Amino acid sequence: MLSIYNSLRREKQPFIPIEPGKAGMYVCGMTVYDYCHIGHARVMVSFDAIRRWLEVSGYDVVYVCNITDIDDKIIRRAAENGESVTALTARFITAMREDAARLRVLPPSHEPRATEYIPQMLTLIDTLMRQGLAYQAANGDVNYSVRKFKGYGKLSGKSLDDLRAGERVEVDADKKDPLDFVLWKHARPGEPSWPSPWGAGRPGWHIECSAMSSELLGTHFDIHGGGQDLQFPHHENEIAQSEGAHGGPFVNYWIHNGFVRIDDAKMSKSLGNFLTIRDVLKTFDPEVLRFFILRAHYRSPLNYSVDNLQDARESLNTLYFTLRDVPPANTGIDWSLHPVAARFKAAMDDDFDTHAAIAALFELAQEANRTRDPRLSGLLKALGGILGLLERAPEAYLRAAPTGGDAGFSEAEIEALIAERLAARKNRDFQKADLLRDRLKAGRILLEDSPQGTTTWRRV
Repeated sequence: MLSIYNSLRREKQPFIPIEPGKAGMYVCGMTVYDYCHIGHARVMVSFDAIRRWLEVSGYDVVYVCNITDIDDKIIRRAAENGESVTALTARFITAMREDAARLRVLPPSHEPRATEYIPQMLTLIDTLMRQGLAYQAANGDVNYSVRKFKGYGKLSGKSLDDLRAGERVEVDADKKDPLDFVLWKHARPGEPSWPSPWGAGRPGWHIECSAMSSELLGTHFDIHGGGQDLQFPHHENEIAQSEGAHGGPFVNYWIHNGFVRIDDAKMSKSLGNFLTIRDVLKTFDPEVLRFFILRAHYRSPLNYSVDNLQDARESLNTLYFTLRDVPPANTGIDWSLHPVAARFKAAMDDDFDTHAAIAALFELAQEANRTRDPRLSGLLKALGGILGLLERAPEAYLRAAPTGGDAGFSEAEIEALIAERLAARKNRDFQKADLLRDRLKAGRILLEDSPQGTTTWRRV
């Protein structure tokens, strides 16, 4: 039976959907003012794998991933660029979808934009006002009164007193309490705004997700996900808004993926280690990045480095070499037919453990290489496909990876690949020799063969 680590309960729990055979899942998406970074890639890929496994498990999944297209950062960036908010967000929504498609992330069932759900947000704010959980401040903002919601802090485990002692936001004289947060921001000159009962303005960030999730999945649904950084305050505030307005449970299972670090340091523009998905894909094949993300359990920390990506590339190459050398039979998946398939299923049923599932793929590849059984390589391809991996023809993948850049090969790696190529030529495996030559060429390494049978190389 599928079990999920529930951040709300701080333990793994059996997955029991509200409606048998169906699963509603909402994941906080992107704020579209810049290109997506590799932290966003982890959210995209991790929850894509979760969605895929729910579907393989027989659930009819409604997957909602929102787009925040109105926000302080968006307004500021549009002003800096001298373009409209609409033009800016349209450009980066297109870029986000391109990045997701390259990472083989399936489109969500719904991809709501915040600006399309203003009426639902106003209705929700009005409900909170009537229930005494929100108030309009002197500056025109409408704020949520945190201390009036008794369950505040249950997701993050933070008490109100601890939060007050460690409060980092600037003290706002118009708030009754520094912990209160904005539901509706009053209009400022030159900024986009919408009419409301409390004057022209625009929504606060937290209210967007409460309104969109309840509209598309109902006021009580199965799974809510996002990055670990959103657990507090964003998801805590969503619970306060939604349960405060509707008077019942909001979400049954909260799922949070772990942080991404760059060379063991926090990713930050100020540190100069901020990497977009597009930066990474200049050097590495998109499937390598997807494999790298899934090779770790979604809740564990993930450390990005060139060395770790190179290792992921070589590991993925190993699986593709198996599919090339043992052409797969077109087989389905019978979980009881092979013990490795059963281990793969048990891993995914144990809180979507892609780390253990990928380990099972290597077991299967090893057995396929030993027995030359096309049914085993067929099973390898089928199981990999569940994770969005191994879906290309081996020759097409091996010729494409890496996509360029000297960072792909050290001198020792180049010499090792040349030696492997020479051995392949001696064995008259010219297809393998050509693939190795093309891999080096893709990494801007040019080989020159002499009439005497030696090979030299140079970077180009």
